[in-house]
Amino acid sequence: MIDIAVVEDVWGAEFEALRPRFAITRAPEAWREPTALAGLVREARGLVVRNRTTVSRALLQRAGRLEVIARAGVGLDNIDVAAADDLGIVVVGAIGANARSVGEHTIALGLALARDIVGHDRRVRGGEWDRRLGVELMGRTWGVIGLGATGRAVAELAIALGMQVVGCDPYLSPGSLTVPALRHVATPGEVAAAADIISLHVPLTEQTRGLVDAEFLARLHPDSFLINVARGGVVDEEALADALDAGRLAGAALDVRVDEPPRVGRLEANERVILTPHVAGLTVEAQRSVASMLAGDVERILSGAPAACAVGRWRVPRDRHRESR
Repeated sequence: MIDIAVVEDVWGAEFEALRPRFAITRAPEAWREPTALAGLVREARGLVVRNRTTVSRALLQRAGRLEVIARAGVGLDNIDVAAADDLGIVVVGAIGANARSVGEHTIALGLALARDIVGHDRRVRGGEWDRRLGVELMGRTWGVIGLGATGRAVAELAIALGMQVVGCDPYLSPGSLTVPALRHVATPGEVAAAADIISLHVPLTEQTRGLVDAEFLARLHPDSFLINVARGGVVDEEALADALDAGRLAGAALDVRVDEPPRVGRLEANERVILTPHVAGLTVEAQRSVASMLAGDVERILSGAPAACAVGRWRVPRDRHRESR
């Protein structure tokens, strides 16, 4: 029997420390094989995933013993949380564990865009010495769409650089914000109209899919930059490529894509686009924090205690699941 199945590249000393008490199966490539994944889920009490495992209702309905799903990260678009709620399974996430990591990466992308760091590097390596003007961030406006932990981390860092910050989040009231210098507005369109740099920090939902479309991009001024460290589906990539080709914005930086890895296309060919492979949250420190939070919650739930970082309906598994073991 399996207590904990780890089906992606999530590990750390915190999980290793659980081995004396729990039977752990570590299969970091199991997400690639539906049959192997289903077999592990059917036997396990705890399932640990990152962002590649599709935890669907059909999969969960085959999981007779499952009590907890632990997601290494904050996005939940690969997990059917409603199905887990219906089945009485706890879903936990590493809420805020990588906020500083994502925040620093976002600011780094903003600085790279403003000073054309990647372009300068490419040209010098090719034998050019083209000393083009950049722009300073101090005194400009950074727009933040999504004011959860990562969005707030970006806001704090941007303020430290001497920037004005404007942001929106439909799930937060202005009074709940913990960044006093941030100016809260009602809609993403207002952020687009006000900001020199915009960064995205929202989950992928039916409401946010395609949020950055042609209409949104039309509200940006031609010297602005767009940064996506949220989810690829939040941005209409064809509309973004059109806007860049037409000179309607100065550049973009994408850490996430609709398809990962993406096919090489118009965005890859555009020298005003900086691309990183979904690594904003991947630092040594962040992954240590993620492992600690997840291992702690998995241990608590399998030991009969409530989760500290539940993101679904349940903090403990529904009673009928305990009785069925």
